[in-house]
Amino acid sequence: MSTAALETEQTVALFERIDTLEDVAQRVDEGDRVKLQRVVREELAASPPVRPVAAARVLDLSEKTIRTWVAEGVLQRADTQSPRLLLDTNVLHAVANIVKELRAAGQTRALLDEVHRRLVDATWLERDDLADSLSQMCRGDLTVRIPKSD
Repeated sequence: MSTAALETEQTVALFERIDTLEDVAQRVDEGDRVKLQRVVREELAASPPVRPVAAARVLDLSEKTIRTWVAEGVLQRADTQSPRLLLDTNVLHAVANIVKELRAAGQTRALLDEVHRRLVDATWLERDDLADSLSQMCRGDLTVRIPKSD
């Protein structure tokens, strides 16, 4: 088995384990959910970065497309001293999940744009100030602002 094939197999197995943990985390109480999410973060952080050839196989895209996605900021370089292009496993996992969802919904074209939109949306949803605002809105704690008339 080639190195790229072995790396692909290991990455797929890692992502399957992570997906299982995330799935279980959705069905348990808050305390256990937090513990499982910590395990997921630690597992992804401890995993080695992925070469573009393996990422291409994981995402079922060409290696050229992977490099384009890195240039566009959808996939990120791993924080390593290596001169080779190595990809951040955590970001690759997030992108793999988005690509899987999009393909399941029948979208096969313009994946780069849609993945980018979803990643941007996810960063908005992680903002504490937005979470506070949405919480206030759900509670009906609104402030109506009336513009001053001239």
